[in-house]
Amino acid sequence: MLLVDLLIQWLTIMIRALLFGLLAGSAVFFGALVGIYTKINKKTVAAIMAFGSGVLISALSLDLMEEAHANGGFWSVSIGFVLGGLFFVIGDYFVDNAGGQARKSVHGKHHNKRKTNAVAISGMALFLGAMLDGIPESAAIGFNLLSGTNMGILLLVAVFLSNFPEGVSGAIGMKQAGKSNKYILSLWLSTVIIAGLSALVGFAFLGGTSEHFQAASMAFAAGAILAMLTDTMIPEAFETGGRFVAIMAVLGFLVSFIISRIAKG
Repeated sequence: MLLVDLLIQWLTIMIRALLFGLLAGSAVFFGALVGIYTKINKKTVAAIMAFGSGVLISALSLDLMEEAHANGGFWSVSIGFVLGGLFFVIGDYFVDNAGGQARKSVHGKHHNKRKTNAVAISGMALFLGAMLDGIPESAAIGFNLLSGTNMGILLLVAVFLSNFPEGVSGAIGMKQAGKSNKYILSLWLSTVIIAGLSALVGFAFLGGTSEHFQAASMAFAAGAILAMLTDTMIPEAFETGGRFVAIMAVLGFLVSFIISRIAKG
């Protein structure tokens, strides 16, 4: 009977991880709908992006990294964190050169730091860029559930807020490149499914690994997320929203910090 109870509990958390991942990833689809069918104010998108950045920084630094350190110590965390950052930077370089450099641009165009003769926006490159951004985030949700903490909802909110502007900007960029609405929505819907599976994998397949490997994996996700924030989200938010977005990032961090402390009692 105890074994059955444990199995039910495990399956329940697995389903929860899948649903959390799907919900967090669904933001790109909702953002794509907004980008296609509305004229959302760019400063509003920038403010959401900045707030989400603050929430993510708080979540990964105060919870994800702390949990990773508690499990594996400094060496596992340091190696995983650096490798995660390198993974994103290298992947981002190739995605940019393939035409995915505008995936988190509020206006759907190339960021100023990108070369001016960059290739046209590519749907596949935007898709790969979304995977590069979203898989570590979704996996972190699964890791968080694996750790048994109550911060899964906080990470879900943070990832949702960071994904929404990507859906908006990606849809605008592909629309300008002549892609059909059906093509755009299908592409982003596939990213939602992959996000859900990433959260599920993050929970299910790391459960039987060593604590050091779990710690390194959590830190890897945190490093990739931090690199993504500093490379794309924060610069784009500031470029469009100005100094006001700094306050939004501060508020995002503060809200995340308060929720984190309350959740931990």
